[in-house]
Parts: sequence; structure tokens; C-alpha cells
Amino acid sequence: MSPLIEQQLTQLQQTADEPVCAYLYDLDALAAHARQMREALPANCELFYAAKANPMGPILDTLAPIVDGFEAASGGELAWLAERHPQQRLLFGGPGKLNSELEAALRLGVECIHVESLTELERLVGLCARLGCTAKLMLRMNIPLDGLPSTKLAMGGKPTPFGLDPDDLPEALALVAEHPCLVLQGFHFHLMSHQLDPQAHLALMRLYFRTVKGWQAQYGLEAKVLNVGGGIGVDYQQPDRLFDWPAFCRELQALIIAEQMTGTRLRFECGRFISARCGYYVMEVLDIKRNHGEWFAIARGGTHHFRTPAAQGHDHPFYVLRGRQPARLRDAHVTLVGQLCTPKDVLARRQPIPELAIGDWLVFRHAGAYAWNISHQHFLMHPAPEQIFLSERAQGEL
Repeated sequence: MSPLIEQQLTQLQQTADEPVCAYLYDLDALAAHARQMREALPANCELFYAAKANPMGPILDTLAPIVDGFEAASGGELAWLAERHPQQRLLFGGPGKLNSELEAALRLGVECIHVESLTELERLVGLCARLGCTAKLMLRMNIPLDGLPSTKLAMGGKPTPFGLDPDDLPEALALVAEHPCLVLQGFHFHLMSHQLDPQAHLALMRLYFRTVKGWQAQYGLEAKVLNVGGGIGVDYQQPDRLFDWPAFCRELQALIIAEQMTGTRLRFECGRFISARCGYYVMEVLDIKRNHGEWFAIARGGTHHFRTPAAQGHDHPFYVLRGRQPARLRDAHVTLVGQLCTPKDVLARRQPIPELAIGDWLVFRHAGAYAWNISHQHFLMHPAPEQIFLSERAQGEL
């Protein structure tokens, strides 16, 4: 844990007048991590931030000077990003886009629209005709994995709602050729998330490269840009085991040369791997009880604030910040739950804890991505947690 987080937790313990429930974000750590990621990439690569991971204003403000742009996956995200950072390069993706959202993207002049279907292409033709504009686009493709290993969350390589089937590619290219308002920049791939193995991800990059080169030869295309998505994972079970991004980038450089891809701009759009480690979720223990032979710690907050463990089906990494009360439990296995009226409100099950008392704090790591923003925040109408953003340059609360 960073000194900034430790200092703030100590201050909160000394000043809080009621049980604490809060998110804390180390913006300096976020900036340093993003900068290291950007600098490690080969020269013909770009790094975009997938805002769906965490679109909070201070997160975006911290990343804006570092990344090459932002990716939006809805009209709401697109409007928010354009309002917050009107000069930033924007990508617009996601299935089921409304005509109004596509029109907004065209009026904003986004860098690229990731087209998910033939229907979207046809809608863009009509919108461009009405607005008198062109649409810069990539075709998102769902291709077979060709025997490569998948991950626990696959977005493609099998039947999913995402991307075009390769069988639809000839028709899509025919539409592009027929309508000059459709400007094809290249192809977009995002077949899997939660990738923890750099070698497996390099094999996926090789598959992308060779697939696109095959299409270029078959259809006489010039794909200047290739979006290889994100999908770099975070190991919530072993939080200190990190995807070796520097080693991945070094081997990616060699792969780019070997596959003759130096003339193609490669675009990464990462979310979880950029922001997860900067965030912490803190819950104060309200009660400790035994029920049918098992111990439970009930803390302020829960999965309505921090849905990550329930959504991912894991026991989230945490540590106990002891308070002033003598330990009520010693060397016990404890299930950590929140305040919701559902047995699914569990953040970690049967965890070994040396000491625990009412008033202690449970500090959950890796809470900076797909956490507060994906939670069912209004269930039971509990108050929202504090959102505390920390930096050596400035401190503030949202």
C-alpha cells in the first residue's frame, strides 16, 4: 500500500465520527503506472484508456496527459468524455448503438467508430447522407481462436453478441466500397478479458496480425490501423502476481518486426489493468457473529458499493486495519459481508484472520476498476461511500 493511502487511512481513523465506508484512489500511483505502460510500448503502438473501467473525473484527468485517448462504450460515456476532455481523441464502440448515439459520435468527429454489425454499417450510411459527413470506422471482428487458450471471460472466439462473423466480412467490405462516406481505417479485435499470461497474449497478437494480413491479400485492402483491444487481467487471488507488461512489450516489438507489422499502427485500449491497482475500498466492521458454526463480520457497505467480488466470483484480497478495541476473534476463519438483505452480499468467504474486533477496518485492494461504477448502488438506498482522491500535488473529495 502506498504512503498516501496509509496516511489518509490513519487520518480517517482519528477523525471519523461514524463507521467509515469509502473508496480511496492514489492518483500518483495511477499516473506512474500509466506512464510506464505507455513508455514500454513499441514505437508504432498507442495506448487508449477504456473509460468503462472507471470513468470518474479525477481518474480521467490524471490519465488524459498520459494516454493517447479514451474509448467510450456508450453514448453516455461518449458525452461525458467529450465534456470532460473535449480535445482528447475518442473511440466509440459497443453493441446495440442507437442512431442518436451514432449521430452524436459523427457530430463530435470521433477518431473512430467500432462497427459491430452490418446493421450498424447501414445506419451509418443513412446518417452520413443526412448529415453530409463521413464516418471513420473499424470493423470489429469475432474470429476463431484457432486452438489458442481462452480466459475466464471470453468476448469472442465463439458465439457472442460482439463483432462481425468472418462470413459477413465480404458483405461489409462491399458496403464500404459502395459508399464513399464510409472510411475504413482497419480492424478491431477484442476476443478475451482477464488475460494473465503474457505468452498467451503474444500468441493472440500473432493471430490478429496474420488474420489481417490474410484479409489484406485476399481483398486488396490497406489496413493502416489495427485495434488489438485490451483484456490484460488482474489476478485478484494472487494480488502481487502482475502481468509482466514490460516483458510483453519487449517481445511484442520482436513479433512486430517478425510479422512485418512496423508500418501498421497498433492500438491498445486497456481499462482494468490501468486503473485497478490505484483504488481501495474500506469498510468498518459493525458486528461479528457466529451462525451455524461459522463466523461472519458485517461491515458498513457491501456489494452494492463494491460488486467486483460478486461479479467475478472470487474472494477479494484485503487486509485488516486494527482499531482501538481488543480483539474479539483470534485465529479464526471469517466471511466478510455487507449490510444488504441478501446472502449474496459477500466480499470474501472463510478468510483466515489473526485478530478482529468491531471497529476494525477491512481494506480491499485492487478496487480501482469495475467496482463502484458497476455496482447496484441504489439497492436498499444505503448512502454512497465517500470518494477520496489523493495526490501529493492536491487532495480532494468528489
